[in-house]
Amino acid sequence: MAMSSVNFAIDNMHCGSCIRRVMQTLNALPSTHAEEVHVGGARVRTEISPAEIERALSAVGYPARVQNEAG
Repeated sequence: MAMSSVNFAIDNMHCGSCIRRVMQTLNALPSTHAEEVHVGGARVRTEISPAEIERALSAVGYPARVQNEAG
């Protein structure tokens, strides 16, 4: 699978600590890099399925849903 950029809406992010936690979670996933994380959302470059990212973020308290996916 080729790397693609995916934008996520992410709930429960309110501060810098939240952003750091989300970035750490994203960057710990295989073949995934957080390109931009801000309160309420993130752009992620990844080779894994967006559903796996949603599950990982939900597990740490930040429910996420795909906003759009671009190659």
